[in-house]
Amino acid sequence: MRDKPAMMAITLMLIVAVINAADAVIVRFLAGDIHPFVIGFTRASFGLLAMLPWMLSRPHILKTNRYVLHAFRAGLKLLSLVALFAALAGAPLASVTAIGFAAPLFVTVGAWFLLAEQPRPLRICAAGIGFVGVMIILKPAMVGGATATALWLALLSAVLVATIQLILKVMGRTESAETLVAWNLITMVPLALLPAIYFWTTPTLEQWVLLAAQGALGALNQAAVTRAFQLGDASLVAPMDFLRLPLIAAIAYMLFGEVAGLATWIGASIIFVAVALMATTARDRMGLE
Repeated sequence: MRDKPAMMAITLMLIVAVINAADAVIVRFLAGDIHPFVIGFTRASFGLLAMLPWMLSRPHILKTNRYVLHAFRAGLKLLSLVALFAALAGAPLASVTAIGFAAPLFVTVGAWFLLAEQPRPLRICAAGIGFVGVMIILKPAMVGGATATALWLALLSAVLVATIQLILKVMGRTESAETLVAWNLITMVPLALLPAIYFWTTPTLEQWVLLAAQGALGALNQAAVTRAFQLGDASLVAPMDFLRLPLIAAIAYMLFGEVAGLATWIGASIIFVAVALMATTARDRMGLE
């Protein structure tokens, strides 16, 4: 194994998968009582508070000339979170999670066109296979139903996440991971404030605890994702988040009695095959034979 940065990037994304599983469970507990925009605001606020001592001890990380791009990325991040929170509140956790795996597919395609990464034939095939899996999971949304809107919001969140990951890859060439994390939190709080005030309902003590925990986990997640995308190719790193699905499915069953439907597992399995095919294209880069 010769490419240690690539392996570190993969390890970080596996940690992110665990964090995201915990995040989804917290949102489900809060669903129906706290509006998604309020959750987005408190997540950013508590994340900023958690990271503030670290920022104050390292003031040099706040030096940047890309304020507009930081704000744009934070705005996309807020919208992606709100869409995801609404989806988690209105559809089965496993289905929303499985749709989220479309993000690596969008990252891969975007990396070819925007980042000039080599569109290897096997990755092209894998992307096509992956999108078939996504369409299978989205089938209930195409015929309507109570969860249709939530499933489409999950797909919107995936598209926004992919866009953010591509932006991170570009910004990471000139900005440190610490700077990217710090400015994401700093700019997201004021962006989320006005919609949060409009939809505000005062949380209970238990809800405040969950919101605080989510904020801390969100900051850790952002730091890990940012660093991972600096260390590895966008089209290689993103698919490692797939571990999240079995974690979410097990937790959803134990806590909420949810059983993932057959279409979810079939679609997710097809996406997993696509992810595996993408991973094989990195063997020469990572020194695997």
